[in-house]
Amino acid sequence: MKTVLLRLAVLVFAAVTATAGMPVPQAGATPAVRYTNPIAERRADPHVFKHTDGFYYFTATVPEYDRIVLRRATTIQGLASAPETVIWRKHSSGEMGAHIWAPEIHFINGKWYVYFAAGRTDDIWRIRMYVLESSAANPLTGAWTERGRVTTPWDTFSLDASTFVHNGVRYLTWAQQEPGISTNSNVYLARMGANPWTITGSVTRLVVPSLSWETRGFKVAEGPAVLQRNGKVFLTYSASATDANYCLGLLTASASADLLNPASWTKSANPVFATNAATGQYGPGHNSFTVSEDGSSDVMVYHDRNYRDISGDPLNDPNRRTRVQKVYYKADGTPDFGIPVADGPTPVRLRSYASTDRFVRHWEYRARVEAGVSPLADSQFKLVTGLTGSGTVSLESANFPGYYLRHRDNELWVERNDGSTLFRNDASFSQRAGLAASSAVSFESVNFPGLHLRAANGLLGLQAVTDAQGRADATFVLE
Repeated sequence: MKTVLLRLAVLVFAAVTATAGMPVPQAGATPAVRYTNPIAERRADPHVFKHTDGFYYFTATVPEYDRIVLRRATTIQGLASAPETVIWRKHSSGEMGAHIWAPEIHFINGKWYVYFAAGRTDDIWRIRMYVLESSAANPLTGAWTERGRVTTPWDTFSLDASTFVHNGVRYLTWAQQEPGISTNSNVYLARMGANPWTITGSVTRLVVPSLSWETRGFKVAEGPAVLQRNGKVFLTYSASATDANYCLGLLTASASADLLNPASWTKSANPVFATNAATGQYGPGHNSFTVSEDGSSDVMVYHDRNYRDISGDPLNDPNRRTRVQKVYYKADGTPDFGIPVADGPTPVRLRSYASTDRFVRHWEYRARVEAGVSPLADSQFKLVTGLTGSGTVSLESANFPGYYLRHRDNELWVERNDGSTLFRNDASFSQRAGLAASSAVSFESVNFPGLHLRAANGLLGLQAVTDAQGRADATFVLE
């Protein structure tokens, strides 16, 4: 009996000492948000709104520029196959008779509103902003009333109206050509008045395109969209011509600042989201923001093309597609949009379970674990079907498509797939429940069973796991 008790005491002591100082499972870790792009072909200027009824509502510009369409689904991915309903068509003559552009759907004070831009049949470039209203519970089946034009201080080219509430005040932001300023469009902000189609008070000019990346082809700032997080207000806008030069800029203001004071805003010196030839994505822009299904992650919705060269006016090219990807944040709370990722499944990041501020990333093709990764895409990987076949997984680099995480001499590298059997085996893993936390994941080598991806001394290697520290080092949270 004494022998049994002694052995039990030894086992308990070993378990306690082995786990001393080890991290507990990370409650509240942001889960991986994965979608498959594109969400919709031939749909530009996309807007997705998540409503309290559990549905996502999606509208966008159609290439014929002649109607407003809506889809809804209980998931973002579900919008890809959701049936589409035409809720309004252009007028046969006069006002609202041409160039039906950039619709956005919002739910305000118990009613649905769609903001959009339109030209006239007798002057298709006399584009102004208009509003539709519906009191129906389901905006796809309800009747819509034209509430008329949004009046601004100048009767000039205007478009891309968007609305948001901050500190209890509703604002309208939009793009417009202002007399006396030699640009195609600038971005403006104003409070909304007694109803959702009327602005009131002073109008603030937020962006005048002047930087090189804002003025390629055309001097454009348009498509404003607002994201409020981390004690700050962020406003993205699209710049330059709508070809491969199209890109996103960013304004940032403190949540406690006067948003109508231009001095409250800081403009990014460089685009924050732009063409990426490596991933085959060109001219990303005109975005909106929504949230993931569980509400834990912000999701950016935008359009781009999967080719660079366009014949003729890019506005007549119908092939802009709606795409989505998760928004990440830097240590200072600023959004990091990364790059427009390749078509197919969106990538994830692998956060170290043992060192929760560190992520798996590649640097000079060597895989390591670091904090504050820049550029973001160095720490993004597509989890795809393993190169050895179903039942395994491979991790493909987000910014080097065709390059995979593989082990070589027990070190992990990101290398191009050479098609060999050895490479396929070295780059394939069995994904397991996390060795230190079942809610996370671990990766076991296919050709060296029992060896796992493990972080040690800032590098990623293939090692045996024999203790609690090893289990923590070989466990990753997908984000």
